[in-house]
Amino acid sequence: MSKSKILHLDNLSLQDVFNEDSELIPLLTPEDEELINKESIPEELPILSLRNTVLFPGVVIPITAGRDKSIQLIKDANKGDKVVGVVAQKNSEVEDPGLDDIYQTGVVAQILRVLKMPDGNTTVIIQGKKRFKIEEITQEQPYLKAKVKEAVDEREIDNQKEFDAIIDSIKDLALEVIKENPMLPSEASFAIKNIQSSSFLVNFISSNMELNVVQKQVLLEKDNLKERALLTLKNLDKELQKLQLRNDIQSKTRSDLDKQQREYYLNQQLKTIQDELGGVSHEQELDEMRSKSKSKKWNKEVGDTFEKELSRLKRMNPQMAEYGVQRNYLELMLELPWGKYSKDKFDLKKAQKILDRDHFGLEKVKERIIEHLAVLKLRGDMKSPIICLYGPPGVGKTSLGKSVAEALGRKYVRMSLGGLRDEAEIRGHRKTYIGAMPGRLIQNIKKAGTSNPVFVLDEIDKLSQSHQGDPSSAMLEVLDPEQNTAFYDNYLEVGYDLSKVLFIATANNINQIPWALRDRMEIINVTGYTIEEKVEIAKKYLFPKQLKEHGLSKEHLTVGKKQIEKIVEGYTRESGVRGLEKQVAKVVRFAAKSIAMEEEYNVILTNEDIETILGPARLERDKYENNDVAGVVTGLAWTSVGGDILFIESIISKGKGNLSITGNLGTVMKESSTIAMKYIKSNAEEFGINPEVLDKYDVHIHVPEGATPKDGPSAGITMLTSLVSVFTQRKVKNKLAMTGEITLRGKVLPVGGIKEKILAAKRANIKEIILCADNKRDIEEIKESYLKGLTFHYVNDMSEVIEIALTKQKVKNAKKLL
Repeated sequence: MSKSKILHLDNLSLQDVFNEDSELIPLLTPEDEELINKESIPEELPILSLRNTVLFPGVVIPITAGRDKSIQLIKDANKGDKVVGVVAQKNSEVEDPGLDDIYQTGVVAQILRVLKMPDGNTTVIIQGKKRFKIEEITQEQPYLKAKVKEAVDEREIDNQKEFDAIIDSIKDLALEVIKENPMLPSEASFAIKNIQSSSFLVNFISSNMELNVVQKQVLLEKDNLKERALLTLKNLDKELQKLQLRNDIQSKTRSDLDKQQREYYLNQQLKTIQDELGGVSHEQELDEMRSKSKSKKWNKEVGDTFEKELSRLKRMNPQMAEYGVQRNYLELMLELPWGKYSKDKFDLKKAQKILDRDHFGLEKVKERIIEHLAVLKLRGDMKSPIICLYGPPGVGKTSLGKSVAEALGRKYVRMSLGGLRDEAEIRGHRKTYIGAMPGRLIQNIKKAGTSNPVFVLDEIDKLSQSHQGDPSSAMLEVLDPEQNTAFYDNYLEVGYDLSKVLFIATANNINQIPWALRDRMEIINVTGYTIEEKVEIAKKYLFPKQLKEHGLSKEHLTVGKKQIEKIVEGYTRESGVRGLEKQVAKVVRFAAKSIAMEEEYNVILTNEDIETILGPARLERDKYENNDVAGVVTGLAWTSVGGDILFIESIISKGKGNLSITGNLGTVMKESSTIAMKYIKSNAEEFGINPEVLDKYDVHIHVPEGATPKDGPSAGITMLTSLVSVFTQRKVKNKLAMTGEITLRGKVLPVGGIKEKILAAKRANIKEIILCADNKRDIEEIKESYLKGLTFHYVNDMSEVIEIALTKQKVKNAKKLL
């Protein structure tokens, strides 16, 4: 409910109208209402339009007349019968309303009193009588007159108890509104309680509610008293809810403000107490920051930025939230090791010993580190290279970083990039954000305490994109020696020199690294270990490490090379040694359990002990299959866990020359089989194949282990040999394997993963291998000890492959073709 207001032609206000000695106008009594109901309304009425309010029957309101027409109408009516027709304007901006600008339903009003105000305006107090509807306008000048008819109220109530309950609810809600609204005087509740007439109660409350003109007009136009009462109850309930919500918000705001003021006063008191006790004040902290900054080796730009931000901090109120953010920023600048470098060790022989001590093999990587140290020693300064070690899991890429750091005498920092999706993790957030932090790169530099650590970027191929940006793009600046002299972090907002940092990135799959990022790194392939290398690694590193971790020594357990080889071959299949270390740990745990339970066990393990501890061997050595069946050829494949042998099987059956391919093969491998088939059809006579056979027999190529996905071009010559063998029924050469890509012109192309494939061939007891002539350079890079017992055939053309791979002898039970 709202306070009464004086409005021009409808702004209502009792303020300045009555003083303490003014005569009060009583509320409408039931007797007065009965007299009003018996009165008849004139057929024609002068129409007084109100701008922003609606008059209800029985209600007394004051209005201030400002328009000339309205003043003239009031004067004439006051001289006559003092009766006017009051209607509301549809648009309060219209100065001279016509029939279309006013509502058609209004209230007959009785002028009770006309007052001349000190400002010259005329204030008139009117009381509503009965509702009417305008039929037609009979006069427009000097003011509106209209022919009207009475709007009869429907007062018959079908359910009196329900109506009485509605009226009681209206009265209760009205009292609640008065209680909740501090702008309404408490005396208003007495007025509500003293209203005896139900219809007048509805009209009185409707007139005083905080509703707009349209909502009040809807109430006025309701002919049925019960419907008007229900709508009034609904609006009153909404008003009460708004008041309660507003009061709750004001209460919370007030309490928050009180809390802030209280904290401010307490902090001021605390500051005074600290000063009295000789504690550290904010001014002292700022002076300490400035004195620390003088010892920093930063350039002019960084120094100017620090001074500017420190001055800004001085001007801030320590109680502000931004004060803490600004202070953290300045503390980060002071904690970063600007221009602080650890001294590199240039004892190359000692560095070589450290690398050899910690890692078996990895000659290329070690050679590259020693080269870097040699150049650094001769020149005294150089931009650190960005090395990327890629290879299968478990071969020691990450742990190599620690050895490099020790060899150089630098701090070691490792940052895992696996699954990183947010660019801000690299570049940081702007310090204007709540909870902003520098990027992980700057955080790790701060933790290292020097500006030239060995920084291992682990799993750089696992960076992923998201709606929060592309971290791999943010890494471009980090890993570019031409740009990282002034790496920009969003939080730091000044360039930081990363050019002296030795970055070592690691990756499992180099193809997943974006080419722009790959271009900025020196790629070094860390290949898998041979069985001999794994045996040495287990003997020199893994067993001593596990014995120490389990509280044992060599006196408690001894394992020979043959037993280690059995573990490697029978229980692991991987390029690295992580799985091997787990099996070694099981063996050591068995000894630890036996000692703890005082059980007898063999200190020197045998093969039988290995099977007792680890169970039967689950992974048999890759077995070569015999050449008794036409169309079965051994190929060499590269997998994520090293090299493996692959069998290609072909079979023919009568049909129409169709080709079927199975074995969970990828697109490239399927294309290789198609190329091989088309090449055979084009050169059938050269291979001794009857062309009619190709059209009257269907061919099916299968690669066993169908559950394992396979792809790549390496099996091209293997598929060609298999098809020629099945069409000619000639035997494939015994203990022979091959790998190479084929073209429609009959050329053999080189493939990758040669070292791993050679190791797989040795495990399968293969004696001869067919390779592309261009792969000869890969063979020359492999140690001679790994090649012992192998014969290599280097080919350029498919016809050479067939000549070497197939014998003149037919297979047993050879099929008779056309």
